Amino acid sequence: MRLNKVFVGLFVASAIFTSCSSDDNGDDTSGGKNVVAPATYVFENNGESSVDFGGQTTRIKMGQEFISALKDNSKTEAELDAMFAHQEGAADFSDEDLNSSGKSIRSKVAASADYFSANTTASMAIKEQLDLWISEQVTDVFPNWDVDAVAGSAGKIQQAGGGSTRYVNGKGLEYNQAIAKSIIGGLMVDQMLNNYLSTAVLDEATNIEDNDAGTLVDGKNYTNMEHKWDEAYGYLYGNEDTPATPELGKDSFLNEYLGKVEEDADFAGIANDVYEALKLGRAAIVAKNYVVRDEQVEIIREKISKVIAVRAVHYLQSGKNNLTSDKASAFHGLSEAFGFINSLRFTRDNLTGSPVLSSTKIDGFMDTLMADNGFWDVTPATLDMISDEISAAYGFTKEQAAN
Repeated sequence: MRLNKVFVGLFVASAIFTSCSSDDNGDDTSGGKNVVAPATYVFENNGESSVDFGGQTTRIKMGQEFISALKDNSKTEAELDAMFAHQEGAADFSDEDLNSSGKSIRSKVAASADYFSANTTASMAIKEQLDLWISEQVTDVFPNWDVDAVAGSAGKIQQAGGGSTRYVNGKGLEYNQAIAKSIIGGLMVDQMLNNYLSTAVLDEATNIEDNDAGTLVDGKNYTNMEHKWDEAYGYLYGNEDTPATPELGKDSFLNEYLGKVEEDADFAGIANDVYEALKLGRAAIVAKNYVVRDEQVEIIREKISKVIAVRAVHYLQSGKNNLTSDKASAFHGLSEAFGFINSLRFTRDNLTGSPVLSSTKIDGFMDTLMADNGFWDVTPATLDMISDEISAAYGFTKEQAAN
């Protein structure tokens, strides 16, 4: 789905005009400046593009190769750990540009300014959980690659009708799916919603004064505030062929799943809402209107948070529907749900400034799914209970998400 096609005829609606202040000078930051979103995500300073999110593109590409490697049973734990926590110059990837980069996936997981700068214990626990799943993929699943899985023992299980073979632990969990979907929340969502769109980051130090004065970062063509906003944009659209006019489905992370939610008629328009808010917020920074900017932040946080919740419930319901007829398909869906549930801890409630559901609640869902023999034993009633709680918290129904 090309978003730029979806948006034809909608660009006129992207112009928002705010009322002037009482002194009518049009210059106050309470909303006196008019802000008009461009047709596409194109912004310039001095006649050249001011948009730059190369670091986000790098991490998305690293993530793509890392997730693929999790299904390569010739990989060692050390090799997978190195891909996850890449060190500059190490030959961890097939792309030399990635190898030469000093960036890594692990360093930015659960690392947002708003959620984790004062809670490093929680951040470390989340990283260590991913480390453990990587280890168990190698030490538990890989040695049983050619063994049929049964309750309590890892192995392979094939989907009905000669479909895909899934490789699961003794509880039916595909670690690669749990890790991939957890990265969506822990990296893309957390960095986007709770770091780069955070007031603490956007307005850090002299960012407001510098942006008001048009002071560019030394050696760059953007103000620091412009760049932070673009980095948020990059975690969603950074792997697009033409990021200014995104198509969706261009990576296996947030980009793909925004597209999947958009395809559900119950949530149609959500992709447009996110794109328009990102454009208008960036235009507001250029116009030095921080009220409009912050209004767009709230829209983005609400919509992206809902994407994670919708897909969690979607896969819970998919798993439920296949439990009797096709356990391999059920386990695959439930593994995706498990990772998306883990990612709920990075969503954002605009009223509280915290995740929509508490970590205690999320941990309880995950523990319930993994109780006893895990997916081998889970019941439809349990899956409906978790689905209903998540749906209610995020403002939709499980029936809407099941499509």
